[in-house]
Parts: sequence; structure tokens; C-alpha cells
Amino acid sequence: MEKNNALPDLVWRFLSSRVENENELESILNPTLSELKDPLLILNMGAAVQRLIEAFEKDQKICIYADFDLDGTSGLAILNDGLKKIGFKNVIYYQPKRLAEGYGFHPQAVIDLSAGGVELIITVDVGITSFAAFEMANKLNVDVILTDHHLPIQEQNQEKLPKAFCIVNPNQKQDTSGLNYLCGAGVAFYLLRALKRGFFEKATLPKNDWDLKDVLDFFCIGTLTDMVPLVEDNRVLVKHGMKALQNTTKPGLRELLERLNLDNRELTSQDVSIKFAPKLNALSRMESDVLPRDIYLETDSEKAQGLVNKMMKNNETRQSLQASSVEKAEAQLMVWPHKDFIFISSQDFHRGIIGLIATKIANDTNKPTFIGSEDLDGMIVGSSRLPNGYEGNLVTALASAESMLNRFGGHAAAAGFEISASRTQDFIQTLNKYYTDQSLVHKEVEIEYDAEADLTELTQTNMKWYNFAGPYGVGFRIPIFRFNNLMLDQVKEIKGGHIKMTATGVSNPEKKTKIDILYFSPNDKNKAKLKVGQQYDILGEIQINYFNKLETTQILMKDFILHEGN
Repeated sequence: MEKNNALPDLVWRFLSSRVENENELESILNPTLSELKDPLLILNMGAAVQRLIEAFEKDQKICIYADFDLDGTSGLAILNDGLKKIGFKNVIYYQPKRLAEGYGFHPQAVIDLSAGGVELIITVDVGITSFAAFEMANKLNVDVILTDHHLPIQEQNQEKLPKAFCIVNPNQKQDTSGLNYLCGAGVAFYLLRALKRGFFEKATLPKNDWDLKDVLDFFCIGTLTDMVPLVEDNRVLVKHGMKALQNTTKPGLRELLERLNLDNRELTSQDVSIKFAPKLNALSRMESDVLPRDIYLETDSEKAQGLVNKMMKNNETRQSLQASSVEKAEAQLMVWPHKDFIFISSQDFHRGIIGLIATKIANDTNKPTFIGSEDLDGMIVGSSRLPNGYEGNLVTALASAESMLNRFGGHAAAAGFEISASRTQDFIQTLNKYYTDQSLVHKEVEIEYDAEADLTELTQTNMKWYNFAGPYGVGFRIPIFRFNNLMLDQVKEIKGGHIKMTATGVSNPEKKTKIDILYFSPNDKNKAKLKVGQQYDILGEIQINYFNKLETTQILMKDFILHEGN
């Protein structure tokens, strides 16, 4: 493919390795909503639409039952706003409490909702493995439209599915829509798309000009925070959703953007996933009296300000609790006897932050880390994490101890588990054997980079083009650039154990450009290698820093080596 002369060389160098023709390049830079797939391609979508139309015509009470994470909450907001704008009057919502109830579609909630007159439940981002709740719903004559994106349980190479009124999940084996990359909020959005069309096509139903673009800000948050691939329809909708979020008039989201100094500028996917989302997530982690849905759905600006005030205070509490818990964990590390993994449990660890503690300890020690929160009844709820750049699978490790665990699950690099405190020594011994038996206990992953770059290329114009080529995330990863021959002028440790540096590019004596560099959570070994006056070749991401409303470019360093000739 010939070079696109409209693009700066910096942007062209990484994009040209990701696209094969002009059409692909155009779909990355300027995706259009007309490219979206038909929502009725998803298995059972038509049945779900017809059941919702029936509920509208009979004025049945509907409950949106959503998971408590930001994917579920975003889907809740999409359906809550969308159903009401379409004309539904009798809609409520429910989310289980993260700590008191836990993840899932729960039978007791079905009982309570039925007692409150609910005749139809729509699940969002949850339900595909919740068999008991569906048995209860069927017993109480409550119909359930199950919308989810998680994988169904497999038994003897067959899907085991709950007995719902209908299941709308593009990850079902029989689904041929090709939309299996949607998150929970994405499936909810596609249900709303199909429903709006259903209302338009049936003459007896009311019509209005409400635009689905009004909920793309919610779609964007849910998709980016759930880390699903930014491909095809997801990429189109997130690209448009970023603009919708940037210009949102929803009081809660607007106030949050302003409080985080993310207003009046172009948003990036990293802004949402790193700066925006963690503050919201902390609300459900700590079971605050304010939850993300409250901020999403608030329609009064003054009330929104109060909600965001509470959110910021809650986040400060979470940060303080996390810092003190990490200190306690580090004290236990001093006497930890095993060299290949970490297991630490305490009654002092708040269940809502054990994943954050595990992430910190894993990256500090460069070892798989299992952190447990023990209750007064001797039950431990745990979270495990792999360090950055570690090749392994936590679910496989936990499966080696399946006989002693009450439950476990998750992903290769992040998983959860539950175990009785009386079984912890058995658990530790089993994990020790597992990690000792691995032929490659720790295989460091090489970091591949997209292109070489020079500091002189990091101009304001080039950075705007770089951001325009986004959004970046899973399936369209953030580009990694190699910068050669940077001399460190300053190295200092900042809050959280991170490193901030300033460097000068010295490969071209006539253009000595300076740059700020951030290095997150380095281990002690790498910290010691960074010295003022030394020259390095580094790999890193580039981004615009908006400190004090000034735009400067900085590098987020991922790896480094001494420059040859030092």
C-alpha cells in the first residue's frame, strides 16, 4: 500500500503495519455508523424484542437486573434511558451489592422483585451461569430475557444454558452474528437498537425521534472498561462514543469530567480507562452509599455535584486503605518462605481492594500473587494477579487446588477464589508444587515495538493525528515506539513508587529535544539501573499531558536498555 500523504510519518509508520489497504485505513480513521451490523443477527434478538413489545402493550413492570461493574452499570443506563425514551413507563432497575450479595443473578432477588410486581426481568452482563435464579423465576412465572456476553458452561462438549424466556448472548455456540466481541453494555445497546426498530415497524406503537447516539457515552465507558476488542462495530461505536462522552450533557458524567480536569479537551481511551473509570469502580468496591449508577443517571446538576463530591472522598478512603494494606502485606512478605509465588491473607484486608493489593505486590515482587480477605467465620475470599510481562495462567494454577477451593474463576492474569482458612496450608503446598513443577516458571515476554521514533517528531500536530488514529485498546493496542540514545537528566521517585524522569535526545547534536518520562511500578532491580547522565534506548507509549491546562508530550516507559557506546 502506498503511503497516505495526509498522515504524518510518525502515525503512518505504525498504521501501515496494521492495515493492508486504503479501505481498512479509512475504516480505522473515519468509521461510520452505517457500517454497523444488523442487531437481529444476534440469536433470539427477535424474540426478545417481541416480548418487550408485549410488556409495553400490557404495561407490565420491567426490571433491568445488571451486574455491579461498569460494564453492567453502563448497560443498565443504556436500557433505563432508552426504554423510557422509547415510551416505557413501568421500568425499575436492580444491582446486587458487590460484597453483601456478590456477582450473579440471585434467586432471592427474583423472589423480591416478583413480590414487587415485576413480570419481566432483563439481565445485563450477567446470568448465563445462574441456573437457580432462572428456576426461581420460572416457578414464580416471571419471564427473563437473559442478555450477557460471558461464555456459557460447557458439559461434555455441549452448552449448558439456563431456562430463560430467551437468551441474547453472541457467545452462544449457535450464534452466527459475528458480534461475539460485544461487552454486556454492547449487547444491551444492540437490544435497544432492535427494539427501537421494532417500535418503528409496528404501526400501533408510538414513534419518536429519540436518537440512540444519546447513550453512546454509556456504551463507550462499558466497552473500554471491560477491555473487549476494539474491532468492527465496537471500534465504530467507541470512536463515536468518545465524542459523545466528551460533549455529554448528562449532569453526573459532565461533573465527573470537570472534576477530573477532562473537560474542554479531546478525550482518549486511556482517559476513560485509567482516570475516569477507577474513581467510579471504587464506589462499588467500598459499597459506598453512592454507586456509579447514581452518577450515570442523575439529571440534576446540583445533586450531581454532591454525588461526585462523595465519590472523590470515597476514592481518597480507598487509596488510604489500599496504601495501609499494602504496607501490611509487605511486612508479611519479610517472612514468606516460597520463592516462586506469594500468598498473603488477613482479616485487615478489605474485600473490595484485594485485587488492587495483589496487583501491587505482583508487580513489586515479579511473582504470581494471591491475596485473601478473611472474615470472622474463617472464610477467605481471594484475588490473584500475574505481574506485568509474566507468562502463565492463574486459572490453571487454581485448578490444581480445585478440591480445596469452594469456588474459583477468572482469566489467565487475574482470577478470584474462595477457600476456608483451615485449608490454607494445603493450598500453599499445592501452589508451591504447581509452580515448582512448571518447566518454565517464569518466562519473560519480549515487548515488541511498532516503530522507531525521534523526540523531534512528538509535535502538537503529530500528537493530534496520533490521537485521531485511536481509540486504542484490546484488539487495537496502544503503539509502542522505540526511542534511541536518550540521556537521563533527572530521576526521581514519586507517590506510589513510580519514577518520573526527564531526558534529552542526544542522537542529533543540533536538535537536543527534552521529554518527560513516566515509569510505573518498577521493581527495585530496574530502579537501580536508572542513573542520571547515562544514555538509554527505551520503549514506550506516547501521550499528551494536560497539567495546569498546558499541553506537553510525555512517554510512558515500558522497557529500557543501556545505549550501545555508553
